[in-house]
Amino acid sequence: MIRLIDVSLQRGSQILLEKANLTVHTGAKVGVIGANGSGKSSLFKLLLGQLHVDAGELFMPGQWRVAHMAQEVSASVRSAVDYVLDGDKELRQLQAAIAKQEAEKSHDQLGELYAKLDAVDGFNAHYRAEQLLHGLGFSQSRLNDSVASFSGGWRIRLNLAHALMCQSDLLLLDEPTNHLDLDASVWLEQWLRNYGGTLLIISHDRDFLDNVVDSIAHIEHKQCWRYNGNYSAFERLRAERLAQQQATFDKQQRRKAEIHQFVARFSAKASKARQAQSRIKELQRMEDIAPAHVDSPFDFHFFDCKQSYSALISLHDADLGYDRDTIIHYANIELLPGSRIGLLGPNGAGKSTLIKSLVGTLPLLSGERKQSDNLMLGYFAQHQLEALDIAASALLHVQRLSPQVREQEIRNFLGGFNFHGDKATDPIRDFSGGEKARLALSLIVWQKPNLLLLDEPTNHLDLEMCHALTVALQGYGGALVVISHDRHLLRNTVDQFVLVAEGRLEEFDGDIADYQRWLKGASQRVDDNKKVDNKIKDKSVSPIIARADKKEQRQNAAEKRKRLSPLTSKIKKLEQRIEKKQKQLREVEEQLADNSVYDESNKSLLADILYEQRQLQQALNRCEEEWVTLSDELEQLQHEN
Repeated sequence: MIRLIDVSLQRGSQILLEKANLTVHTGAKVGVIGANGSGKSSLFKLLLGQLHVDAGELFMPGQWRVAHMAQEVSASVRSAVDYVLDGDKELRQLQAAIAKQEAEKSHDQLGELYAKLDAVDGFNAHYRAEQLLHGLGFSQSRLNDSVASFSGGWRIRLNLAHALMCQSDLLLLDEPTNHLDLDASVWLEQWLRNYGGTLLIISHDRDFLDNVVDSIAHIEHKQCWRYNGNYSAFERLRAERLAQQQATFDKQQRRKAEIHQFVARFSAKASKARQAQSRIKELQRMEDIAPAHVDSPFDFHFFDCKQSYSALISLHDADLGYDRDTIIHYANIELLPGSRIGLLGPNGAGKSTLIKSLVGTLPLLSGERKQSDNLMLGYFAQHQLEALDIAASALLHVQRLSPQVREQEIRNFLGGFNFHGDKATDPIRDFSGGEKARLALSLIVWQKPNLLLLDEPTNHLDLEMCHALTVALQGYGGALVVISHDRHLLRNTVDQFVLVAEGRLEEFDGDIADYQRWLKGASQRVDDNKKVDNKIKDKSVSPIIARADKKEQRQNAAEKRKRLSPLTSKIKKLEQRIEKKQKQLREVEEQLADNSVYDESNKSLLADILYEQRQLQQALNRCEEEWVTLSDELEQLQHEN
């Protein structure tokens, strides 16, 4: 087991733990939660031996094999599947020893080595690695692509597969669902439920925690409190404890009244009984656990927005995709005032493509897009975090939007997102991913949108901010479209689901549980010839039509081959440009690391350097966005039926 006894831990001037105690029994699955900066990742570093306690004692079995999910991976020419196999160090050592014996033609220990290889399931290792990659959304055609060819989010998935491949006694996962979509999150849940070792997992995804862990370790006020049960059980127990504190009672009642109002509005509006009952039960449970979050540092709401009496955005018979590569055919969707839609669908089916097409940043291949004259659009996607001006403060970001507004009013607003004091005025250069995400969301809220398009808004947010966003969205009066792997957010903020799958949009008649069943039952794609053969077997389909289909497929394949070459060439040129911009940016940052540049006499020089840094960062962002778009296009083309 793992035991922390009176452990104190300090990073710089900040005390994270002070005489903290925690016991984790062998085989336990523990969710580690707490506010950003409370010490969750530092606890992991203690267990990995990267940090040492300042006082107290940490006991942990010395023979345990520890696996953890790295947050970064450098570009590598190794293939994806080889990188994952590298996660099993014992396997790689045995393979190297066998290769050495065979090269030296010395077979003295070969039989023993092969027996050890069989004992660690080494003969099935390649299959296991492929299954991990498939479960996390990688297509078969990309398993042998180099690590360097994948974007940042996909490299994080590779790190996760690398950690899962390790034959470990202790598995440490830090926000593993951040770059996963819903189907990959569901797959990972199942894998972790079957994991036989001890698991510690940091996550902001409450449904994920509910379905995986059997206890919670809550780091709060420099202590580590352990609760039996999953995250929902923790909320109930904490709510009961806080409810006994008279000082919090009024705030609890206000928050419960807000959620109750949303429940009443939703139940009056819902048109489908099965969906309605599922969501109403969830919303009523939200009311019960509201007191668990009354001491949250986040407290914000959406302002009243501009009213519209017609469709805000509509697509009519639209083909969506990139260049001539159609991902969604004949899309018809109308976003009316008050619409609250959650987008469901497998990885790569086109959910983000639909959002970009609705926003207008991705031109339609055909069809028509209309938008209301009264449209005030709020759009959140991960790439927008990188578009923030790192030299500017949170306060300055808002002031640029509304220069006429008093500073104190802006400070009060930013306080609801936990940007207080110097945090509101310091440059955001050193902000964490979660802080940047909060700032990006605050800028959207400030602009009073009447339509919100949110693509994975909870990535990088902690549990308290996820809860605050959920409650704020419940009170939001405009239209809403959400892509999220956070099932709790979806259940509590939308009243309609749209399925994006197999090149089509259609309303999904069910709830999140129904969708998870749909995912499990969805058949694998079959190749074109098999589809055609099935058509021929179907007496209702003419063999002449089937032969015509085959001819069309051959023509499409030839056309696809013609398109692959220039696309690959464009991607390589972009990679060269990205590498050049990154080098230039590093040189500029080295200049900024020189303290002399901040002298009063160098004020003009500093302004020039910061301007150059901003220009380079923006150019790099554009290159990376184009690279992601072209890479997605290439992947879709490679998988085109």
